Amino acid sequence: MKKLLLLCIPIIMISPFLLTGCGGGSDTQAAKDGDTVSVHYTGTFEDGTQFDSSYGKSPLTFVIGSGQMIAGFDNAVRGMTVGEIKTITIPPEEAYGEYRPELVVVIDLDEFPEGTKPAIGQQVPIQNNAGQQFMARIVKIGTSSVTVDANHELAGKSLIFEIELVSITPGGQ
Repeated sequence: MKKLLLLCIPIIMISPFLLTGCGGGSDTQAAKDGDTVSVHYTGTFEDGTQFDSSYGKSPLTFVIGSGQMIAGFDNAVRGMTVGEIKTITIPPEEAYGEYRPELVVVIDLDEFPEGTKPAIGQQVPIQNNAGQQFMARIVKIGTSSVTVDANHELAGKSLIFEIELVSITPGGQ
């Protein structure tokens, strides 16, 4: 019986190290709210057309949960670990919202400042009935009017992102 007890002691003493990876704890840190993260990403539409990518440039850096990113992107990065790559589809409601036809407005050409030559795709400031100013994109030019669209150009679209987490700086550091 004494021999059996002596054989068990070394196993009991070693087992905590085996459970923790030799006592050092885990080096894997999951990204969480308040952390500053850097990611590389490629964004595509459902048909495979690429609309943006950070590859070949500096990684995108932001604070998770700060409102700097669309909700679906924030949610996708939360819980990732450095080196992890994932592909996610973000529906319009977690991206740039649904397309709203009421944000397409026809403006008389004479409302533009004199000497201004409107062009398709040009961003122009417009004002709503409450007096708030925001940017709209010219989408059509007629003989006496211009049609502008205040929807984000990605509104109403599902977005597919491949995201690679490059680094995490814990919040408060």
